[in-house]
Amino acid sequence: MYRQPIKQLIERRVSEDGMVETGVKGVQLFRVTEPVRCAPAVYEPSVVAIVSGTKEAILDGKRYLYDSNRYLCCPISMPVEAGTPAASPEVPLLGVYISLDTRVMTDLAITMQNAAGAIRKPKTNPPPQQGVTLARWDDAFGDALWRLLQLMDNPADMAVLGDGRLREVYYAILRGEAGDCAKRAFGVGNEIARAIAFLSSRLTEPVTIEEMAAQVGMSRAVFHRKFKQATTLSPIQFVKAMRLNSAAVKIAAGMSVNEAAMEVGYVSSSQFSREFKRMYGQSPRQWSHTHPLPSGIR
Repeated sequence: MYRQPIKQLIERRVSEDGMVETGVKGVQLFRVTEPVRCAPAVYEPSVVAIVSGTKEAILDGKRYLYDSNRYLCCPISMPVEAGTPAASPEVPLLGVYISLDTRVMTDLAITMQNAAGAIRKPKTNPPPQQGVTLARWDDAFGDALWRLLQLMDNPADMAVLGDGRLREVYYAILRGEAGDCAKRAFGVGNEIARAIAFLSSRLTEPVTIEEMAAQVGMSRAVFHRKFKQATTLSPIQFVKAMRLNSAAVKIAAGMSVNEAAMEVGYVSSSQFSREFKRMYGQSPRQWSHTHPLPSGIR
């Protein structure tokens, strides 16, 4: 019901491949018309909603394909592979990128959890993975997103009402199929998300697993178990993937190999090159020639 008018709005607003601001911080429209094979990327906390075409993300070998029926929710920073292998001028990839504001999402998640506290039932199922999840594009999400994007026709309305309408989108996400995943990242018990935020702000520094565990008051063993349960990766695998994926993106964007290595905390360029080749099957210099950074959705 809401996808077609959103698609028409994007077609009017985005005439070339790339991303276009909507007037609300963190919300962008995008178009991609060229196929891009999956390559290393770092997803920041975000939701990506597609109205035309198909996008792909890979996390720890698991493939997530999403289109106009399901949106992707990534409530914590994650090292992934991402691409648009089916995009074409005939069937362009069109959609909306929504950055998740930690302060607003946390406020909403905790308010919702407190409101449900009196009737909360114990859960016997294992907690949902926090890293990446796909959710059905339900009426509540579609309505909230369309109400937000409609404001683009009037900059004054967007300036006055935009943040409130975005909050409605966040609320729809928390109430939808991605809700449990998002609440674990932003609500009570969000220790792993906080540890990842701690790491993400210190990629240039040597951060140990003990330091990450200490940040959230856990023993190394408990932290390791809960971290892998939430992200599918061990803390060591996660740290290495975050650093190497971040470096791969920087190299593809034109940064020199030595600069990229230092930017993500490597002091030895030879060690960086060895680990990079082990991860991606190419040396950093080979990578820079074969993986130029495409325009469009990140």
